Amino acid sequence: MFSTKNITPRQLAAITAIVLAVPVSVLVYFVEDNWVWAAASLIILFLGAYILISFMLERFIYRKIKLIYKFIYQTKASRKEETYYKYVLPQKSIDEVREDVEAWAEENKKEIELLKKNEQFRREFLQNLSHEFKTPVFAIQGYVESLLTGAMKNPDINKNFLEKAAKNVDRLSNLLNDLDEISSLERGELVLYKQNFVIQELIKDVYESLSIKADQKNIRCIIKKGCEAPLTVFADEEKVRQVVTNLIKNSIKYGKHEGTIIASLYNIDGNHILIEMSDDGIGINERHLPRLFERFYRTEEGRSIDVTGSGLGLAICKHIIEAHGQTIHVRSKENVGTSVGFTLETKKD
Repeated sequence: MFSTKNITPRQLAAITAIVLAVPVSVLVYFVEDNWVWAAASLIILFLGAYILISFMLERFIYRKIKLIYKFIYQTKASRKEETYYKYVLPQKSIDEVREDVEAWAEENKKEIELLKKNEQFRREFLQNLSHEFKTPVFAIQGYVESLLTGAMKNPDINKNFLEKAAKNVDRLSNLLNDLDEISSLERGELVLYKQNFVIQELIKDVYESLSIKADQKNIRCIIKKGCEAPLTVFADEEKVRQVVTNLIKNSIKYGKHEGTIIASLYNIDGNHILIEMSDDGIGINERHLPRLFERFYRTEEGRSIDVTGSGLGLAICKHIIEAHGQTIHVRSKENVGTSVGFTLETKKD
């Protein structure tokens, strides 16, 4: 069907020419009583009107279009652009120009949406950063003021407050170290020292190093049955150790008493090993999953449980795995548990 919404100048010129030519040719036929004259007048009038109207429309609209294009690109025209405006642009139909403008509008819409998203992310980042710093700073300030106003005279209180202040200093130090590390990761400054190593041995070492924390909640740390056969990966061992340590620490923090942490390992295609760390802890609501790897992002439940972490652990894990050219993902269900999986390359000969 013919649509007047997206009509081109040529279509408009053709319609107008027909409207002008048909009545005149009908009049000629009745006056001359000669269909040859009528047909000739129809053709001549149609072509003449079509050419004239097309020319006028194109020239008039072209001037407006040139202004639109200059507004779109918002730059002083170079010689190449002036040539484009002079010779190429006038040949474009309104539909072609409309498509260009719509493409420009869509591109700008995406840029605006991205800017809004980045601005929202920036505000949340600053808000979270402020919160993470204020908590230990205010705690230290409170302990110091208490000591200065008389608590220092009591040896027991003195020691207790100094120990708590020291813990908050450690928290600040860890936060600054994590911020420095993630900044380096985001700038692409991470240097990987890849080598072959057995991933099960690394996981067992991490289990052993965190056994005291796990024992405090009677949490068992095991490798899934059937996954004990050694799998050799090619990666930066210390960076992978950092990832596994972060994941297991999270599982211990948010795990239930007498729970279980299970490491599952699979050779998925001969070239990649999938490592999954699973727990049966509090789990995470589905709406939070897309943002878990953002800096400082923590759920309300997470903030109430973990008052010492920097909120950067998962973000660092993501950057480390992506620096290896691999992927990391998370699956979780409230009151059931969480699984975080990532891939690594198999060994290199």
